[in-house]
Amino acid sequence: MKGYLSSELGTISIDSEVIARYAGTAAIECFGIVGMAAVSMKDGLVKILKGDSLTRGVRVDIDDSNRISIDFHVIVSYGVSIMTVADNLIDNVKYKVNEFTGLEIKKVNIFVEGVRVID
Repeated sequence: MKGYLSSELGTISIDSEVIARYAGTAAIECFGIVGMAAVSMKDGLVKILKGDSLTRGVRVDIDDSNRISIDFHVIVSYGVSIMTVADNLIDNVKYKVNEFTGLEIKKVNIFVEGVRVID
């Protein structure tokens, strides 16, 4: 699905994959986030994603009224407050994605798939 913005010069179409890549990059910058997670439904394994695979841990839905819902599957650092990390992630992503796209963020869901000890 795509988001649309209209101006006097025409219409701008933004693919959900573009938004997912941008949101994944913004999420990785947040304190306490180690990476995005890909969950294998077949065997229940959680794999940390890097680089170009970031969008596999992010799902973006754009509804008919052009509002965005984003789901994150993340791995957090050991010893941090999950609530604090989640609040920071939501605030950061909402601000950055709204500034980037101009579209309203309806909701951000965070699924903590694992914890990693950082050396």
